[in-house]
Amino acid sequence: MKVIGLVGTNASVSYNRKLLQFMQRHFKDEVEIEVAEIKDLPLFNEDAVSNPPASVQALNDAVKAADGVILATPEYDHAIPAALKSVIEWLSCIDHPFRNKAIMIVGASLGAQGTSRAQVQLRETLDAPGIGGYVLPGNEFLLSHATQAFDDQGWLKDTKTVAFLEECVAHFIDYAKMIEAKFAPQAVNNRSNLKWSASYDVIVLGFGAAGASAARFAADNHAKTLLVDAAPNGHEGGNVRYAGQVVATGTDYDQLLAYYQAMFGSIDIDEDLLATYVHGMVNMRDYFKTYLDVKDPVSYNDTYKYGPKTGPSDALAPEYPEFPGAKAFDLTLVHEGFFDAALWKNLRQHVLDRADNIDVWLDSPAEQLIQDPETKAILGVQIKRNGVSVNIRARNGVVMTMGGFETNQKYIQDYLGAPHLAPIGSLYNRGDGIRMAEAVGADMWHMHSYEGLGFLAGMTFAPKPGERGKLILAPWPDLYTGSIFVAGDDGSRYFREDEPNRHGRLYDHGTWRIPTAQDHAYLIFDQAQLDQFKQADNLPDTTFLDNLVKADTLANLAAATDLDPAVLEKTVTDFNSFAQNGEDFSQHRDAKTMRAFGNGPFYAARLEAGMLNTQGGPRRNAQAEILDVNEQPIPHLYGAGELGGANANQYAGGSNLAECLIFGKIAGENAAKQTPIASTVPVEGPTETDVQLGGNDIAQADALSEIELGTNQYLGVSEAGIGGEVVVRITYADNTLQKVDIVRQSESEDVGQAAVEQLPDKMVAANTYDVDSISGASTSSRAIKSAVKNALAKVPVEN
Repeated sequence: MKVIGLVGTNASVSYNRKLLQFMQRHFKDEVEIEVAEIKDLPLFNEDAVSNPPASVQALNDAVKAADGVILATPEYDHAIPAALKSVIEWLSCIDHPFRNKAIMIVGASLGAQGTSRAQVQLRETLDAPGIGGYVLPGNEFLLSHATQAFDDQGWLKDTKTVAFLEECVAHFIDYAKMIEAKFAPQAVNNRSNLKWSASYDVIVLGFGAAGASAARFAADNHAKTLLVDAAPNGHEGGNVRYAGQVVATGTDYDQLLAYYQAMFGSIDIDEDLLATYVHGMVNMRDYFKTYLDVKDPVSYNDTYKYGPKTGPSDALAPEYPEFPGAKAFDLTLVHEGFFDAALWKNLRQHVLDRADNIDVWLDSPAEQLIQDPETKAILGVQIKRNGVSVNIRARNGVVMTMGGFETNQKYIQDYLGAPHLAPIGSLYNRGDGIRMAEAVGADMWHMHSYEGLGFLAGMTFAPKPGERGKLILAPWPDLYTGSIFVAGDDGSRYFREDEPNRHGRLYDHGTWRIPTAQDHAYLIFDQAQLDQFKQADNLPDTTFLDNLVKADTLANLAAATDLDPAVLEKTVTDFNSFAQNGEDFSQHRDAKTMRAFGNGPFYAARLEAGMLNTQGGPRRNAQAEILDVNEQPIPHLYGAGELGGANANQYAGGSNLAECLIFGKIAGENAAKQTPIASTVPVEGPTETDVQLGGNDIAQADALSEIELGTNQYLGVSEAGIGGEVVVRITYADNTLQKVDIVRQSESEDVGQAAVEQLPDKMVAANTYDVDSISGASTSSRAIKSAVKNALAKVPVEN
């Protein structure tokens, strides 16, 4: 049983935190308690509910996944802290993660009353509509005089207090089990009657590039299709939303086959699947023309590498020029431009165009596959829709396109052997597809394989928990030129800083591998290097300078960063020697890029290995059928995309998107063409359900007519955003742009959100839409400026 223990204060020193930490240790054999903080969460803002901050979403997801919640509250002025109330407001407005959860309240205070009044107020708050939790009754744990309650090791000293807490926790565990039993999802893989709440021909799980492709091709083959995704509206799209929008393409089948065989190296791959994959890439331009309505697909090589335009890197196509067949590799784009979601918006629009045959459910995670116990055929899916688990029939087939496990810490440690990695794609790839596929007997492959990207060895500056790492691809020689290096967990260097990476891979004894991820890697440099950073023009990221660790000595820097002081000092000594003698005997960096360190002060910037996507998941064949442990197809179950991706070992950029398009099409078509299978389990339904399922969450209605306009107010629309449509309402009078409101948008939650928050004020201050874009958010900035320009065009001339 896993429980979230929420520290109900943003204070850096808290006896409620100590109380939860005591409970975490004392009750470890009875219950797993994860202590969660609220100190980094912003103040509740109703305007941001539709696009909550990543830190809020991460806490929401943690609470939602837990079996229960323990709230530890202080008492401030006879009430709970404002920070705790703010968190409850966030969670009660977003995803309602407290719903049907057992909640226990505890509290510690400095005085004699032990948070009694705060706990009464908290119980009343948790009784509000929209929360839906079940607070443990009849058990009030009030820890008074908290300053004297703990010993030096953080253990409660009074045995009677401990005994009473043990009694309360035992009641809470029983209570949580009772609540869980009451609201547990209906068992579906047994002989009991199945009750269907709705029925479709095909169900597609996951709305990214593969899911969008599978759904539209199923619909084109006359299948009534349901497309579902765990992400809320505006955040669907999986990793394609954040990708470079380049798709691997070939000019010659035999050469491209040789190229991909060289990338797999000693890793065996199904020959038929690889042949289908390569054929698809060789015909990718025709795919764009025929199925994506792109009249003139853009060749990366013709336009950028050998043409007049400038692309991200000439080394991108191909990444492995030394491999046989490399000259046949190219990339295709829907238009000239990168990282602007152009391909994603094209795929999304094709789903929208088929709204008559495709229903889209967002914020509706799939919970388990429904499998016939005798035939092993997949009959449908249990989906959590509007907070209620419902069984949805799939007459012809189910397609799994749910992405990887980039935000599943357990899977990252279990399968990748990394302590943690920074996701730079979707935050909604949680590994649910792996759990669901395993439950129906699917075989797994490529679980060790993942792709990185970023500066140095595919790195990013360490993001806050629950946030995406910032992807930086711009050339940045200051990171490896001067008195600077990267230190691993012990303070030593572990790769050559000036070596270009290939999707996070560095050359390693004959092949290219991602370096072993460190628990706390740091960029180490001195004052001269800091001055070099500050004097540089247009740094790709200046925000890292605000989060530096500074120390006067290397020993103090090591202490502040948990590095080994002796190792760090020796690393700097050796580095200085290499710089002075003209040869790097440790990592073989170009000595011309090395400058000896000064005497201090010294600086450290926390780094983390960036992760584009994982490849592991259920094994599939050339027909996109998911295979069981005997490598036989599981009837009526298909897969495409990065959940069980074909790629392993070395990787060429654009290959995952190509796989999504190629096998998404195959999966959707084959699922639609399946003959409906009868169930050996008695079936009831479709039946009425107590939850409103709804139809299509993204179908285009007359959305603009719902927006109220006052005097001197005008609407503007742009389709150029990374998430699609951006709608603004401007107030313009007396030749002055007085206000800019962004009333609808689905931009990314980090850099895109910065443009949403900052550009309106910049435009008002400058009295024009034509202002500088927000660094790192150029696509979102262009969309907002375009929408405001569109609105200004509607202002009457006399105004």
